[in-house]
Amino acid sequence: MFKVTGKWRVVVTITIIIGITAMYMGCEGRSHEEKKLVRVEPSLELSAWVVDWQWKSSIEDLREISKGLTSFQVFAAYFDESDSLYYTEQMQEALPRIFETAKQSGLTEVDLTLVNDLIKKDGTEVQKDSDMITRLMSTDKSREKHIEEILAAVTKYDFHGVEIDYEKIKDSDWDHVCAFYRELYQRLHAMGKSLRIVLESRMPIEKLQLPEGPAYVMMAYNLYGTHSGPGPKADLAFITKLAKRMDRLPGENIIALSAGGFDWAEQGKVTAVTEKRAAELSLQSVSSPKRDNASGSMYFDYIDDNHVRHTVWYADDVTISQWMSTLRQRGYYKIAIWRLGELGQLTIQELNQ
Repeated sequence: MFKVTGKWRVVVTITIIIGITAMYMGCEGRSHEEKKLVRVEPSLELSAWVVDWQWKSSIEDLREISKGLTSFQVFAAYFDESDSLYYTEQMQEALPRIFETAKQSGLTEVDLTLVNDLIKKDGTEVQKDSDMITRLMSTDKSREKHIEEILAAVTKYDFHGVEIDYEKIKDSDWDHVCAFYRELYQRLHAMGKSLRIVLESRMPIEKLQLPEGPAYVMMAYNLYGTHSGPGPKADLAFITKLAKRMDRLPGENIIALSAGGFDWAEQGKVTAVTEKRAAELSLQSVSSPKRDNASGSMYFDYIDDNHVRHTVWYADDVTISQWMSTLRQRGYYKIAIWRLGELGQLTIQELNQ
């Protein structure tokens, strides 16, 4: 036993305070560590297109994939020779079924997609008509007329919003096109409707004054296709590069990935193929299909009934999974899929997760 003096009382008190402080800081440190460990990744927001030329199988996929979707876009409106909106007979037949399926699936966000394809009276087409864009956008009056027709279509069919997919736009038209985007967004916003703008990878987005408000959708595909020799629709480097370019645009934007692939015949003809069709063709392959490390895509060669050699590249469920993972690593959680219709069952399962 010893006598506790005032001096020792001070020492003991300081020691206790230091100990309590150390314990508190230790708990705080562990608390911060625990917070870091439980960081939750944002949920994926997935959308997809339904197309008129394959609407029945598109709807079949829609039924199976609906729980994985937040919205879908109806690739529906083209143009006639008077620059007015035009709906194919297939789409006119499909629209009631599409809305019925959406209602049954609990999907309320159904958008109308407009594309600048010209359908002539004789049935021939001009895809991605640049001159049409010039005519529609050139004056305040022409833009206003076009916007009024779009709003009438949205009201008639009660679409959730509009998506504009105008491609091959001339450099000289961009100022007018950006004005159109801004004017259309303002009118739709006043109606409680949304606007999405589809962008080609070759568009000079760094130089454009794209307005705030719309959601922008970058097409992260067509790296190889009808314009080139055989190869994947996209690879990981291409997707990463486009995501980086999109970072400069306003809003929370969307990257579009493409299912299916292409079939290159030896004599030069190139044909788009769905995933299911590519899988069927792979049964005729000269050797076992292989997976490309740079893109995650499958590829193989086969000989057709006319003894012509073909090369096929396509995306399967593993490919789509790798592409989506690459986008998530870049901070993109809004992804669109071009398109529904004859997706593989494993791809549907992947998209539903």
